[in-house]
Amino acid sequence: MSSPTPFGIMPDGTTVERYTLTAGALRCGVITFGGSLQSLHVPSRTKTPVDVLLGFDTLEAYRTHGKSMGALVGRYANRIGGATFPLNGVTYSLAANNNGVNHLHGGLVGFNQRVWTVEEAGEDRLTLSLFSPDGEEGYPGNLTVRVTYTLTEQGLTIDYQAECDRDTVCNLTNHAYFNLSGHDSGPVLDQTIQLLADRYTPTDPLSIPTGEIAPVEGTPMDLRSPTPIGAHIKEAFPQLLQAGGYDHNWIPNGKPGALRPIARAVSPVTGISMEVLSTLPGVQFYTGNYLKGCPAGKDGAPYGDRWGFCLETQFYPDSPNHENFPSCVLRAGEVFHHTAAFHFSQESS
Repeated sequence: MSSPTPFGIMPDGTTVERYTLTAGALRCGVITFGGSLQSLHVPSRTKTPVDVLLGFDTLEAYRTHGKSMGALVGRYANRIGGATFPLNGVTYSLAANNNGVNHLHGGLVGFNQRVWTVEEAGEDRLTLSLFSPDGEEGYPGNLTVRVTYTLTEQGLTIDYQAECDRDTVCNLTNHAYFNLSGHDSGPVLDQTIQLLADRYTPTDPLSIPTGEIAPVEGTPMDLRSPTPIGAHIKEAFPQLLQAGGYDHNWIPNGKPGALRPIARAVSPVTGISMEVLSTLPGVQFYTGNYLKGCPAGKDGAPYGDRWGFCLETQFYPDSPNHENFPSCVLRAGEVFHHTAAFHFSQESS
């Protein structure tokens, strides 16, 4: 059984704990604040473990940095345009906590800023739960969420479950920042990314999807073959210019609901390869375009722009406002159940 260690105390006196999961040569640290992944050590091609997750050494840094570092995000991950959405003939108003206009990552106090309850703690498994009451942040229904982290010798699996007593919208993800060369190694521009997606959802200048589903063919958004992250990131392509780099939702090929490969990333320095699998219909690839100015990372690492990348498995951003997008509505009595997996291997030089 995994024994917790203290990680800090919240202003209201709640203790935040850190749990360590182990499986073979892999080791993963999780804190109860935000249910955040704080570290993930993976063997490199030299067999030396490398911590591939950006994170902080103190609770205060997690509370103040505002980047959802490694956190579980909800009720609605990513953005909702105009901070409103319609459901069953009612328009619900949410906090406009993104550019003063749109809603982002669940609101003013999203799941990433809450202390989660530990339901089960084992050597390689941790189950966390959270209760979100009816009306919290403007969302309808009493929502109960359970997330299980399972570490194996192959990698990390995240299993999400949620139930509500009223119809609501639900979009849960994890906001881990990966750097496969090591969290303290600098920008990720030389690492390769492959997104198994023929289409993506273009956005307006405030990163709200326009409703269009566009082909990646012939654009810098075509990452279907392994491509260095920095290869096209500075091209004069409107979608990249307005987001400061990659920060978009891709539509992975294959049928949602089935656990299927959606992405792969590799570090040429460590040889660490990460394959991402998901049951969800979308994935947000974000290249950490605005990390500069956040607190120093673990062991004092001076995190800056593009020192990490995110692959956030999700429903499309702003889905409640686009009938042509897959529905993120969670009906009363139904179960939201989705899985994401991050599998690691080592490539020879």
